[in-house]
Amino acid sequence: MCHHWFVELGIYSFADRHPDPATGEQLSVAQALRNTLERIKLADELGLSFYGLGEHHLDTYAISNPGTVLAAAASVTSNITLSSAVTVLSTEDPVRLYQQFSTLDQLSGGRAELLAGRGSFTESFPLFGADLGDYDELFEEKLALLLHIDREDPVTWSGKFRPPLTGARVLPRPFGDRLRISIGTGGNPESSIRAGLLGLPVVYAVIGGGPERFAPLVDLYRRAVEAGGQGEPHVTMGAIGLVARKSQEAKDAFYPYWLETMKYGARARGWTVPSRGDYDAYTDGASAIFAGSPDEIADRLITVGRLVGADRYAMQMDWSGVPQSIVMTAIELLGTEVLPAVRKELG
Repeated sequence: MCHHWFVELGIYSFADRHPDPATGEQLSVAQALRNTLERIKLADELGLSFYGLGEHHLDTYAISNPGTVLAAAASVTSNITLSSAVTVLSTEDPVRLYQQFSTLDQLSGGRAELLAGRGSFTESFPLFGADLGDYDELFEEKLALLLHIDREDPVTWSGKFRPPLTGARVLPRPFGDRLRISIGTGGNPESSIRAGLLGLPVVYAVIGGGPERFAPLVDLYRRAVEAGGQGEPHVTMGAIGLVARKSQEAKDAFYPYWLETMKYGARARGWTVPSRGDYDAYTDGASAIFAGSPDEIADRLITVGRLVGADRYAMQMDWSGVPQSIVMTAIELLGTEVLPAVRKELG
C-alpha cells in the first residue's frame, strides 16, 4: 500500500496581502498577483507537483477568482497541477464553474484541478445572494450537479436551487475524459465519508494541531472509497510553515506573520491569541507548524506520511504575506532538498 505514498509535494496560497507586521506596508493586488505567478513558475521548474490558490472576498487577499489566476499560471508552466484551494462551491454556478475549469484544463494540457469545499469564510454568501440557512443543502446539490456535468454529456438534471437542464451540453469538455475534482475539508467526518463514497480525492486543510489527529479521518475516507467502489483513494494533507536554511531562521521568520493571522482569527472568531511559548511548542520538531530546516521538514513529512498515508502534501508558507524573497527561498528548498529526501524514503 505504501509504494506511492508521498511522492508529491506542492504548495497552496491565498495570495495574502495583510499589512506587514513590521512596516505596516500593504502589497498592491497587482504586485501580489505578480509574486504569485513568479512562485508558481519556480515551483514548476523545481518539479513540485501541485499549486493551489484559494478564494477570498476580502481586502487582505488578492484572489477572489482562482481560475483566472490559474489560467495565467498555465501559460508560464508546463508540468505542475494547477488547482483552486478551495473553490467555495456553495456560492458558484456549477455550469459556469465547470466551463471555467475545463477551459483551464484545455489551456494547460490536462493540469487543472477543481478543489471544491464549503469554505471556512462565509463572505461570498451575501455577495452571490446565497442563504447561509441552505449551507449544507447548497453544497450537496451543487456537488451532485458538478459531478453529473463531468460524467454525462449532454446533461439532463433538475434540483432545488437553479433551473433544470434538459439535454444541455456544457462545453468545452475537459482535456482528458474527466476533470479532476477533489473535495476540501477541515476535518468534518461527514466530508471524508462523502468524498470516499463518491470516489473523489480528498484534501485535508490542517490549520492547527498535529496532522496525526487526521489519521482516523483518512482511515474513514479509505473505508468509504472501498464501500462506494467508485475510484481510487487519494489523500492530500495541507500544512502551514516555512522552510529556511537553518531551523531557527525559519521559526523566527514565520512567527510575526503567523501571529498576525492568529490576531485576526481572535478578532473574527473569539480565539485566544497564542503566546510565543505556544508557538515554540508548535514548531518544536515541526510538530504542528512545519517551520524549520529542510532536514527537519523532510523528517516530519516522512513521519506523517508513514502514519497518515498521504499521497500528496501541500505547504502554505505565505501566511499574512511573508515577504517574497523568503517565500521564494522556501520554495527552492522545498523542491531541491525536501522533495528528494522525502522521495528517497517514501517514493
